[in-house]
Amino acid sequence: MTNIRSVLSLAVFCGICLGAELLASMLTRPSVQGWYANLSKPPWTPPNWLFGPVWTLLYLMMALAAWLVWRQAGLAAAKVPMAWFVIQLMLNVTWSGLFFSLRMPGAAFLEILLLWCAILATLIAFWRLTSLAGWLMLPYLVWVTYAAALNLAIWRMNA
Repeated sequence: MTNIRSVLSLAVFCGICLGAELLASMLTRPSVQGWYANLSKPPWTPPNWLFGPVWTLLYLMMALAAWLVWRQAGLAAAKVPMAWFVIQLMLNVTWSGLFFSLRMPGAAFLEILLLWCAILATLIAFWRLTSLAGWLMLPYLVWVTYAAALNLAIWRMNA
């Protein structure tokens, strides 16, 4: 594989993941100052400014993980891991729509459980091809675990 092809493919994976982040942000941003600000939240809720940098880092780590899998196995051989990757990315964006755009924390909580399972499936599938890709997905799984707990707490506090 040429270096140019490798760098371009990494840029494509970054573009896909950052595109998902942009879409999720577009679904989230309109509700942050009004609706979300007025919700009751647990004391362990992080400040709003933290979410953007954390998510950007996680999306870049996802992109790097997917790229490593692609480099290791190619798209044809990594069909199942890449399918899980796409599924979890779509579920990630869907959660933002459910929680922030539709303002449905209960439905968002049920959906984030599916997201968590899809991330775990992706992590395992990636790990089997290259352990580094699995390690790169682990912080994302941890963050979504925390986000699920936060989602549940917010849902219960505002029901």
